[in-house]
Amino acid sequence: MIINLISGPRNISTALMYSFAQHSKIKVIDEPFYAHYLVHTGINHPGRDETIASMSEDANQVIEEIKALEEVHEIVFVKNMAHHHEGLDWNYLKDWHNVFLIRDPKQLIASFAQVIPEPTMQDIGLKHEADLLDFIDEHGAHDSIVIDSNDILKDPEKGLSDLFQKLSIPFEKGMLSWEKGPIPEDGTWAKYWYKNVHGSTGFAKQKTSERPLPDQCKSLYENALPFYEKLKNYIHGAK
Repeated sequence: MIINLISGPRNISTALMYSFAQHSKIKVIDEPFYAHYLVHTGINHPGRDETIASMSEDANQVIEEIKALEEVHEIVFVKNMAHHHEGLDWNYLKDWHNVFLIRDPKQLIASFAQVIPEPTMQDIGLKHEADLLDFIDEHGAHDSIVIDSNDILKDPEKGLSDLFQKLSIPFEKGMLSWEKGPIPEDGTWAKYWYKNVHGSTGFAKQKTSERPLPDQCKSLYENALPFYEKLKNYIHGAK
């Protein structure tokens, strides 16, 4: 079974990866299409050259490697950014269990702007998430699942239990905590993006989640809001 987490950046996607890594039957993979994305778009992210050197940029090869892991491990959890699917043939998603992780775009954009001062729609992934949701709804073998990071943070045990029930996987309470520091599955980019998670031992709302939205990001927020609302409505059964 392959669980594909489709998230925007500056969400709790890394914390979720750390959580899933505590499960006795799950193997986690960190953003396997990142090199493909950087080469395909030419975007300059922190640690770009190091990331490209650390993994294959051939998406087809990456997909085959993920499938091979499924032969060894009962469950494979793939942490993915929505925008990393750009330029790919999405047909491989048809048989995967796709979970969409969303966050209030005001919080997401304000957080991302601390690393990339003027983020774009390309960077935050919400439109990509909405497009991928439409594709999977039409072609996927399994129903998409949408979860909001704020719901997980309010009650991690209930949020994860509900998610695992939808995935038909036994939930393990050991997933609610982990040791401080990195895990072996971290990508080479962890030193640029994972500081908060490396200092954590479980799910916790960051004090910085209430930081104000920078003035230069207000138009991006207004453009992103409809995509977030579409995904948010999906949680409550509206398609």
